Amino acid sequence: MSEQPKLASLDDSIVGRLPSHAQSLFAAKTEKQLTFADLAERLGRSEVAVAAIFYGQATASPEDVKILAEVLGLDETTLRSQVGGVFPDRGRAGPMPPVEPLIYRLYEIVQNYGYAYKAVINEKFGDGIMSAIAFSTSVDKEVDNDGVAWVNIKLRGKWLPFTRF
Repeated sequence: MSEQPKLASLDDSIVGRLPSHAQSLFAAKTEKQLTFADLAERLGRSEVAVAAIFYGQATASPEDVKILAEVLGLDETTLRSQVGGVFPDRGRAGPMPPVEPLIYRLYEIVQNYGYAYKAVINEKFGDGIMSAIAFSTSVDKEVDNDGVAWVNIKLRGKWLPFTRF
């Protein structure tokens, strides 16, 4: 007997901050017992990109909408009006500082090491910033020789040098 996948669910404390389609997408995902990895494979996108569509933080392409509607058993026309061609609303899903422990730990990393990252990046690239628009990310699980699980988060952003004006 195979084990059922562990599925991410929608946190009730942030539902009011999310677009209305988030609830129907998460409900359909749960009903179909699909992980974000399952959906990412079908869409040809990263797991984080697919999750961002669910949270209203990314736009779905027409092909994404078609596949999501088919896989999740949702009405394509309705889904297209909710996630296709609409401008995402990024950065407002949760309170600041974050209170959800995992999200807070990511925030804490930036608080504790942000200036160190900035210094090293500036030494390597010069005066500028890493784009969060021309950007990709992935999350991988690593298990070391002792059986301890480690999280690997890769952030890849285009370098945008500041220009003289």
